[in-house]
Amino acid sequence: MKQKRLLGSLLLLLVAVIWGTAFAFQREGMDRIEPFTFVAARMTLSAVFVGIISALWKRKPVFADAAEKKTYVRNTVLGGLGCGVFLATASLFQQVGIIETSAGKAGFITAMYILIVPVVNILVFRKKYPWLVWFAVLLGVFGMYLLCMTESLRLSHGDALIIVCAVVFSAHILWCDHFVKNADPIRMSLIQLAVTAAISWVLALIFEHPSMEAIRAAAVPILYCGIASGGIGYTLQIVAQKYTDPTVASLLMSLEAVFAVLAGAIMLKEQMTTRELFGCIVMFIAIIMVQIPGKKEEEEKKNE
Repeated sequence: MKQKRLLGSLLLLLVAVIWGTAFAFQREGMDRIEPFTFVAARMTLSAVFVGIISALWKRKPVFADAAEKKTYVRNTVLGGLGCGVFLATASLFQQVGIIETSAGKAGFITAMYILIVPVVNILVFRKKYPWLVWFAVLLGVFGMYLLCMTESLRLSHGDALIIVCAVVFSAHILWCDHFVKNADPIRMSLIQLAVTAAISWVLALIFEHPSMEAIRAAAVPILYCGIASGGIGYTLQIVAQKYTDPTVASLLMSLEAVFAVLAGAIMLKEQMTTRELFGCIVMFIAIIMVQIPGKKEEEEKKNE
């Protein structure tokens, strides 16, 4: 069992590397293709990839009765549809926002979803959290201020769009958490990717001018973000979380922010100011702190 947990942790670390590196590819792709078309193309590849995995997936759940099966199917479909709407919205805001900000900043701001989720849980679902969560949230907001605010105390347009993306990703996480507990996670992921691709193509056809020439010009970023980030990343996440403590899993995946900064520096030669780097450090500390209460709760439950 320990070996499976170690394998799960290593796979999630790989997911963080893939997702973090994807920000650099997304940024690079914007020099060659329009944002909605880019998201549509990459999500189409992701849906095809996960569709193949779904077709090859042989494991079938056993149901106690017809009602249980109906609930399972319903949750898979509704969960996938809702996740698809949220994922499409978040991805499109992120892709447009990344045009006007760096890959590293986009990665760290997106990682704010780990701070936003407990706040939404408190306001919407009346879930109580200890003081450490509130302190982590405030610390995260301070880090975001250092990272994003200009000297005139104004957010850049790109930063603001990425913040909207982080908020929508928080809704995506909560929606997924509600339905995936009694659903087929791989088929639910397939539905969400297909919905995301469909919404993105509709918007691309309305507001942009999609062309095969542009898609070919951005082929490498599209292939990486479609197959590696979307297809492999989502699949490894599902497999790894079967064997990994959820708090550890969340922390490992949040490391995508660190890899986004590294990828931006190595691949795109991006440079951050001392203030922005300090903001990244503060936000990363906040991201780690917000995981601690959940870990304590799980340990207490195990000891009961």
